[in-house]
Amino acid sequence: MSGRIMQRILGKLAMISPGGYSLRPWLHKVRGVRMGKNVWISQLVYLDDQHPEKIEIGDNVTIGLGCTVFAHFYLGDRSPEDARTGVVIGNDVFIGPNCTILEGVTIGEGAVVVAGSVITRNVPPGVLYGPPAAEPLARITQPLTENGQVQYQKFLFGLKKL
Repeated sequence: MSGRIMQRILGKLAMISPGGYSLRPWLHKVRGVRMGKNVWISQLVYLDDQHPEKIEIGDNVTIGLGCTVFAHFYLGDRSPEDARTGVVIGNDVFIGPNCTILEGVTIGEGAVVVAGSVITRNVPPGVLYGPPAAEPLARITQPLTENGQVQYQKFLFGLKKL
């Protein structure tokens, strides 16, 4: 079996295996992810299956449930010089559940990433990083579904600004 296929199998196995401090990090290390000590990887975490060797995770890091880390991105005729590759997660970083981290990103030491964030640029050390808190957008005067039918146009026209 080729090395790439084995990396992918181990990655899929790591997503569902028990052992956030033991088995899951070990499986990712075997795949080629560079990882420090005392790393917690929750279940359903996807660490790039094409280039796990381009991911570096520091000591004392927590990666929350359902996170995705893309360490590469192929885009048409993009030259290797233009490619920002890899992801670096510094020491003592906490990444909340369901975050997506894109290639070329460094998350600085001690940073905390809010659940559901999409990280497209570097996160400075020691900051709380994420989108603004959700807030009410409009008052609903017409339900989206009525008698089992989606009433999209009525719903849209029934929205009232707060």
